[in-house]
Amino acid sequence: MLIAATQAHAVAVNKVPLPIPTPAFGERVVGAAAIALVASLVIQNAVLVWAGAPGYGDPIEKVLAFHAENRAAVAIAVGSEALNLPLLLVFVTGLHGLVGRRGGAGADWSRLAVAAGATLAAVLALYAVLWNGVVLSAGGLAEPSPLFELVWQLHAGAFALAMSALGTTFIGAALAAHASRLAAPWQRVLGVAGGGLLIAAGVANLAIADGSPIVFVGLLGYAAWLVWLLVTGVRLVLTPRKVGAA
Repeated sequence: MLIAATQAHAVAVNKVPLPIPTPAFGERVVGAAAIALVASLVIQNAVLVWAGAPGYGDPIEKVLAFHAENRAAVAIAVGSEALNLPLLLVFVTGLHGLVGRRGGAGADWSRLAVAAGATLAAVLALYAVLWNGVVLSAGGLAEPSPLFELVWQLHAGAFALAMSALGTTFIGAALAAHASRLAAPWQRVLGVAGGGLLIAAGVANLAIADGSPIVFVGLLGYAAWLVWLLVTGVRLVLTPRKVGAA
């Protein structure tokens, strides 16, 4: 209490600026989280592609056959979400801290990224839980049941809604990083364009849950997110440390 009053008096009388607090996550930690998240997402998708995972527009019989025969692949993909969520949250909260340390330019955008990132984490948790339901029920079915198909469609709908949350996170993070000079100018364009594609796909979540190819619009935005995240992570990791920085 006394220290705070003394600092306030110094600012008012002597115009002495208060020291900017050091964020819990420095540039290298935030950058490493971004790179690790990209690596986890690439491995996750590579496993599914290698196993021949069905699309949301494929016949439900193919969906049942895949999940009955490839439980291990789905277990890896779902388990990856448990790693992706903390990496995502470390990145967006760490980015917000870096923005604050650089004077606060883009702070509103970084707050948006944090809020959208938390929403994305919640939706992805639902997406993963529903996928667990799909693979666990597939083992005891000889043919698709209405309940199995419903859970699969809910899983698809959650994936589509996650695109909208990811798009908002992408735009907020890209604009915050640009305003704070943590990213190159071209990355702002990539962020707005890629985020816009993700949000547009998310709006059509009912159609995607019904197997619409509109999902590929969102996948273009998802690819842009991976590129932006990797480049930003590398830039942050390679940022020179200031003398005397913690």
